[in-house]
Amino acid sequence: MTEQFELATFAGGCFWCMVKPFDQWDGVKSIISGYTGGNVPKPNYEEIKAGETGHYEAVQITYDPEIVSYQTILDLYWLQIDPTDPDGQFHDRGPQYRTAIFYHNEEQKQLAEQSKKALEQSNKFSKPIVTKILKAMEFYPAEEYHQDFYKKNPIEYQQDREQSGRDEFISKYWK
Repeated sequence: MTEQFELATFAGGCFWCMVKPFDQWDGVKSIISGYTGGNVPKPNYEEIKAGETGHYEAVQITYDPEIVSYQTILDLYWLQIDPTDPDGQFHDRGPQYRTAIFYHNEEQKQLAEQSKKALEQSNKFSKPIVTKILKAMEFYPAEEYHQDFYKKNPIEYQQDREQSGRDEFISKYWK
């Protein structure tokens, strides 16, 4: 039996906060923090921070669809973000912190579009859902110190989460 892994790529603001929720699922093989969606090849963090590359901070998840479905991963993605904010996420402002679902095939595109439409129709939010659904582009892994940040720097990670407002938003809208 050969394992057949697939990719899921999401932008949800600071990539530090987008790793841990997915890392805890059976069937998720790896999560890489990185940059995608822009027009600068092989960008570095300083370029991304400046907001001029067109790239999003994103995570690329390698998963086993026999264990965890794309739909499950997609549903979990929505629960991590404010899908109504066109200018970033929580205290992270700028185009590099916008939200987007990057699909790798037509099935992912259809599932993403259906889930976005369902969220719009739920009337959970009074503002429009602005999360984009985009074709996956080249993904550039971030620098090593960004990988698994929540494990390597648990105190700084927790402080950043607490200061960002992300947890309060999630608690208010998603729980």
